[in-house]
Amino acid sequence: MQPFIVILGAAESGIGAALLAIKQGADVFVSEKGEIKDKYKQVLIENNVPYEENNHSEEKILKATEVIKSPGISAKVPLIQTIKSKGIPIISEIEYGARYTNSPIIAITGTNGKSTTTSITHHILTKAGLDAAMVGNIGYSFARQVAERDAAYYVMEISSFQLEDCYDFHPHIAMLLNITENHLDRYNYKIEGYAAAKFRIAQTLAQKDYFIYGADSFYLTYMLSQHNISAKKLPFSLERKILEGAYANNEKLFINNNQNTTTMNLNQLSLRGKHNVYNSMAAGLAATSIGLKEGVIRESMSDFHSLEHRLEEAGYKKGIVYINDSKATNVNSVWYALESMEQPVVWIAGGVDKGNDYSKITDLVREKVKAIVCLGKDNRKIHEAFSKSVDLIVNTESMEDAIAAAQHFANEGDAVLLSPACASFDLFENYEERGQKFKQVVNSLPE
Repeated sequence: MQPFIVILGAAESGIGAALLAIKQGADVFVSEKGEIKDKYKQVLIENNVPYEENNHSEEKILKATEVIKSPGISAKVPLIQTIKSKGIPIISEIEYGARYTNSPIIAITGTNGKSTTTSITHHILTKAGLDAAMVGNIGYSFARQVAERDAAYYVMEISSFQLEDCYDFHPHIAMLLNITENHLDRYNYKIEGYAAAKFRIAQTLAQKDYFIYGADSFYLTYMLSQHNISAKKLPFSLERKILEGAYANNEKLFINNNQNTTTMNLNQLSLRGKHNVYNSMAAGLAATSIGLKEGVIRESMSDFHSLEHRLEEAGYKKGIVYINDSKATNVNSVWYALESMEQPVVWIAGGVDKGNDYSKITDLVREKVKAIVCLGKDNRKIHEAFSKSVDLIVNTESMEDAIAAAQHFANEGDAVLLSPACASFDLFENYEERGQKFKQVVNSLPE
C-alpha cells in the first residue's frame, strides 16, 4: 500500500518535498493555509500534485501516514497538536530529503553567519572541482535537489525551525556557529528552547563525523557541556589559540585539522569584519575535514564575493556609502555590522520585533551611530533603547522616506546602514524585498 504523505505549506520546502514524494511513488497532498504563489502552483500543476490553498482540510490531513511540515508552522498551532494526538509522524522536508541520498552533508546552523558560511563552504568545494549543491534556507530546497539531481555533496543552511522536526537526519559535518537570543517568540521567550533546537544538528553524529563550533559563543559552549557529542570536535576562536581547530590573531588565520595546518593572512580574506573571520574559519575547517588542500582553500577565501543583503555595498552617492544589510534580522547581526563600520553611521532600523534585547549593542551604537532612522510601524522599543545614546531618532514608514531622512543626517564620508534588527513583515514581504527596495531607492539618488 502506498504511503499517503500530506505536506503542510506550499513554498520552497513544501514543493521540494512534494516532488521527492511523487518520485518515490507516494500519494501526495499539499495543503496551504494561504494563497500559493504562482511559480509554485505551476510546479504542482505540471507534476499532477493534488493541492489546496486558503484552507487546511483537517479530515483529509488526518488520513496521512506521515506529515511533512513547513518550518514556518509552529508546533503550537492547533492543527499540529491534533495531528500529533492522532499519532501521525510529523517531520521536516530536511528529514525527508535525507532518506533518499547517501551523499555527505555539511549542515550549518547558528544565530548569525549561516548564509555566508554556507556560501563560502560551497564556493570552496566547487572551486576544488567537487559536485556540491547549496541547499536548505539558501538556494533550492534539499528535497527538491535530491529529487531532480542527487549531488555528490550537500552544503546546507539549516534553521532552528527546520531542525525541530529532524530525528534521523545525519550530516557528516555539522556546524554550530554561535547561539544568541533570536526567535524567542517561537520558544516561549526562553533561550533554552531555541538552543535545544539548534543542538539537534548534532544529535545523530558518530565518531567518524565532525562537529565544528564557535568557541567564543558563551551560551553555545555552556550548552555543549550538557551534550554528549561523539563526533570529532573542532572549535574556532578569535580569543585563544586552538591546537585542533581554527583561530586567528591580528594578522593571520590558522586552521589545524587532521595533522595539517592551513594559514592565511587576514588581509587576504575577501570579506571584511570580525564576523567574517569567524565564518571563514568555520568554512575552512569543513573543507579540511573532507581533505581539501591548503591552496584551494586559501584561493577560495580570497576571491569569494559577499552575499546579497548581507553588508552589501549598494552604492556611493555624494561621498556617502549606502550599505544593504537587510538580512540582519536580529540584534547580534547588527552588532557584527556596526563592529565592521569604520566611519560614522546613520542607521536604518526597525520592523517586526522578535523579542529583541537592544542593551547588547548600546555601547556600539553610542560609539558609531550619529542618527537612527526607524523604518517600521511600531518603533517604541528602538526609541526606548537608544534615546539616551543617540540625539537624532526619527520615524518613517517607507523606504523612500527612510533614505531621504538618512540623506539629511549623513555627511560626506559617512555610511548609511540598513541593518534592521527586525523581521520585515510589517512593510515588506521578506528581507529580500526590503533589501531590493533599499538598493532601488539608492540607485535613483542623484550622483
